[in-house]
Amino acid sequence: MKTLKILVGIALVLAVSAFALDKVNVSKTDFGYAIGDVATDFSLKNIDDSMVSLADYKDAKGFIVIFTCNHCPYSVAYEDRIIELDKMYKTKGYPVIAINPNNPKAYPKDDFDHMKVRAKDKGFTFPYLFDDGQKIYPQYGATKTPHVYVLQKTDKGNVVKYIGAIDNNYKDAASVDKKYVADAVNALLKGEEVPVKTTKAIGCSIKA
Repeated sequence: MKTLKILVGIALVLAVSAFALDKVNVSKTDFGYAIGDVATDFSLKNIDDSMVSLADYKDAKGFIVIFTCNHCPYSVAYEDRIIELDKMYKTKGYPVIAINPNNPKAYPKDDFDHMKVRAKDKGFTFPYLFDDGQKIYPQYGATKTPHVYVLQKTDKGNVVKYIGAIDNNYKDAASVDKKYVADAVNALLKGEEVPVKTTKAIGCSIKA
């Protein structure tokens, strides 16, 4: 009888542990936004020292939110293409909002002063915001630089319509044959479904 009680006790402990582990696993996969989610707004410091929120863009139809940084070679390779995206779609209602998610203590070249220098040197045409305290990128679920979220402004809020890479060739812009972000925004401007809603972001891991 005593042995039976011990076995039952062990079984209960294992069951509780398995349940707890399962809850941990669920929470780990429940990370960031999925297609169709409403993205919350933020207020982050721009390189001109102003605070920028999505709500500031009263006439916007949506946003191209790009998590990027100064030092990552993937981000650097995409800088000209990010500028082109902003020039192409800002006047159509989809401006680029760039956010640096990296912890400058982990990578000093990504601090705010270096952000100002990088933006000036490259002639950024869009806000370049600092995710101070790294509070915003986990909400989105960004894991790489660059990592893109195309949002559409609706009565419900800013709805996530695309998540992933900018295109399918970070090495050579001339060899790109799949422009995921451009295709997504073009579809939204036409009132159509986004043809490819998610892709794998290729880049450097975000430095926590």
